[in-house]
Amino acid sequence: MAIITISREMGSGGIPIAHKVAEKLGYQLIDGEAIMEVAEAYGLSPEAIEQADEKPPHFVDSLDSKQSLDLHLIELIILEAALKGNVVIYGRGGQDLLKDISSVLRTRIIAPFEDRVERWSEREWLDPDRARYLVRKSDQQRAGFIKYYFDRDWEDSVHYDLTINTQRLSEEMAVRIICSSVKDENLESIKASSKRILSDLILRKRVEIAIFSTNNIDAYLLEIIVKEGVITLSGQVHSNAEKKAAEAQARSVEGISSVKNNIGVVEYRTNPSDL
Repeated sequence: MAIITISREMGSGGIPIAHKVAEKLGYQLIDGEAIMEVAEAYGLSPEAIEQADEKPPHFVDSLDSKQSLDLHLIELIILEAALKGNVVIYGRGGQDLLKDISSVLRTRIIAPFEDRVERWSEREWLDPDRARYLVRKSDQQRAGFIKYYFDRDWEDSVHYDLTINTQRLSEEMAVRIICSSVKDENLESIKASSKRILSDLILRKRVEIAIFSTNNIDAYLLEIIVKEGVITLSGQVHSNAEKKAAEAQARSVEGISSVKNNIGVVEYRTNPSDL
C-alpha cells in the first residue's frame, strides 16, 4: 500500500517529476485529469471540480457550502485511491489529507521564484510579466487553500519527508530519490496499521458528505471521529431536529457499526432583550 504525495510550486517541475515517478514505479497517478475521469461516478461535474479543486473559499455562504461539499467528494476520490495503494497523489493537499497515515512518503518540489517564472514563461509561451503574475497568484491560491482547509503553512518543511530544489537537482535525480525513498523499511513496516486508519478516514469522509448534503444541518460546527467503524459525533447544532438528522445521516453510511451522538444543542436567541 505504497503512497507518495507530491506538493509543488508552479514552475518547479513537479508535473513531469510526478508523471515519471508513477511511470517508473508502475503506480497510479492521481492528478486533476485522473479525478476528472471518475468525477461523474461521484456526482461531480467538471465545473464543480474547477470551482473546488485547490481553491480557497469565496466567503459567500451559498458558494462555500457547495464548494465544501464538492471538496469532500474530491477528497473521497483521493482516499479511496490511496486505500488501493501504489499511488502518486499530485497536489490536492494530499500530505494533509493523509496526515494520520504514517506510511505515506510526503514530498515537495520547489525552485526559486524567478526560475519558476522563466520555466512557466517558456512552457506556456508567455510574456515574463504575465508568467510572473500567474506564478505569484498560484502560490497565493495554493497557500490559501492549505491554510484555510488544513490550518497549516504551505511552506513549513516539517510536514514533508523530502524537499527537492530543482534549481540544484535534475529532474532525473529527483525521480530517482523519490523512487528509492518510498521503499525505505520504516515506511514498509507500518503499512498494515496505516490501512486500518485509512479505512476509517474513508468512512469519516462519507459521513461528512452525507451530512453536508443535507440542507437543514449546519455542519460547520460538527466534529466527526471514526475508530474501527464506530462514529462519534460532537460539536453543536441549533436544534434537536438537526441533532437527530445528523445522526440519521451518519447511520445511513454503509460500513458504520454504531454511532455515538454527543452533539450539543445551542438554540438561536430570538428575544432582542437577550442580545
